[in-house]
Formats: sequence, C-alpha cells, structure tokens
Amino acid sequence: QVQLVESGGGLVQPGGSLRLSCVASGINFRFATMNWYRQAPGKQREWVAGVGALGNTDYADSVKGRFTISKDNAKNTVYLQMASLKPEDTALYYCNYGPASWGQGTQVTVSS
Repeated sequence: QVQLVESGGGLVQPGGSLRLSCVASGINFRFATMNWYRQAPGKQREWVAGVGALGNTDYADSVKGRFTISKDNAKNTVYLQMASLKPEDTALYYCNYGPASWGQGTQVTVSS
C-alpha cells in the first residue's frame, strides 16, 4: 500500500522560504518519479514540479527559478525547497506518485 506523508508547511512572509518534505512508503522509491502539486482555494489542482528516477527535474513556469525539487533515496523522501515566496503561492501542497497516490497535503500560506 502506497503511503505519502507531507510536512513542512506553514505561514511565511512574502519573500520568505520553506522546505516541504514527503516521506513515501510502499513503492520502489529509487525508481519512482515523484511530483508536487498544489491547490489554492477555488482553483483546480495544478502540477508544480517533478523529479525522475535519474534525478531529472521539471517545473511549472510559475515556480521556475524559485522552487527546487529533490529526492533522497536513502530516506525515501522528496523535498520541495521554496524560495522568494509570493502570496499567489498560497495553497495546499500535495505529494504525488503515479496516477492515483496522493498525500494528505500540507498548507502553505504566504502573507504579511
């Protein structure tokens, strides 16, 4: 059974930084492509970033240059380092594996 557990969300001022973590179990993490998505109130869930088995990464245009996704295979953990945060980054952030495996989400609020 796949389990994804996110942590690291919180309230941060504009321009600040946060690091989200997602611990995965029940998958062959070393060979997994992992993604981060987010959903703001009243909006559809959107893809934010992904990291492949070889460490290759990709980002949504809205976060490129500000967010960094990475994997630690020894810890079965995927990270999302977020910098230069903006109010429009406020959302519930979800870890994802495959078409149907999601974490419970961690809230990120960017506000002064």
